[in-house]
Amino acid sequence: MKIGFCMFLWGPAVTPSQRPIFEQLKKTGYDGVEIPVISGDIALYREIGDILDGIGLERTTLTVLPGGKNPLSEHRVERRAAVDHLEWALDCSVTLNSKLICGPIHQTLGEFSGAAPSETEMARLCEFHRAVGDLAAQRNIVIAVEAMNRFEAHCLNTMRQLVDYMDRVGHPSVTGMFDTFHANIEERDPVEAITLSLRHLAHVHISENDRGTPGRGHVPWGRLFTALKQGGYDGWLTIEAFGRASPEFAARTRVWRDLSSDSFEAVVEGYRHVRAGWDAA
Repeated sequence: MKIGFCMFLWGPAVTPSQRPIFEQLKKTGYDGVEIPVISGDIALYREIGDILDGIGLERTTLTVLPGGKNPLSEHRVERRAAVDHLEWALDCSVTLNSKLICGPIHQTLGEFSGAAPSETEMARLCEFHRAVGDLAAQRNIVIAVEAMNRFEAHCLNTMRQLVDYMDRVGHPSVTGMFDTFHANIEERDPVEAITLSLRHLAHVHISENDRGTPGRGHVPWGRLFTALKQGGYDGWLTIEAFGRASPEFAARTRVWRDLSSDSFEAVVEGYRHVRAGWDAA
């Protein structure tokens, strides 16, 4: 098991000026960081990768599908744009030396049809994931698709839906991930959801029910860590906390109040919470 921290706490864009944050994460004990790959160019991610190499932090990557690049769309040009976006994000991940890219890589967030996902949409999604799965395999990267709550997406809300869908896709480079925040909303029993999804589980986001400092809310951490550990999970446990460092991003993620006293409360206390919880499981 490795412990990571997602840079979303400071906003959607990562820059070389955040080197002091990387150094603090390393000092705290983290094995790596999760780098959002949403904008920028290859040169930027190459520079960030060099900084992380020097500090000694491994990395995973995360992306989302922007507007106009929705694989569920009825418009072929938009579905093609979704593939192109993933290919760009995969190339950035290669530059960063990331072996896993995760996130809601199945639809543009906040774009709803007004109905449950249709068979036509699911067929389009399978076509998309098989295409980008081939691109990921060529780069030795795994795509981990995140089940999202119903208020952000209408497709793949629960882990049961995600597992059944992964069985349908049947691509070795496309699998699933578990996020404790979304599970807290959608799952009747988050622990059972972990157990049923272990065969399609390549990544885990540690996120409190309010998306603040892990361990300060009501997520059943002890039972979750035990289910993961006893189930043989040995991947990343990456903390995903949110804040108001970037006002624009805070508005987009609906963060209207400070969720931690400061950013390093989530960093330091979060690390101790995950380390102690896993050791005790």
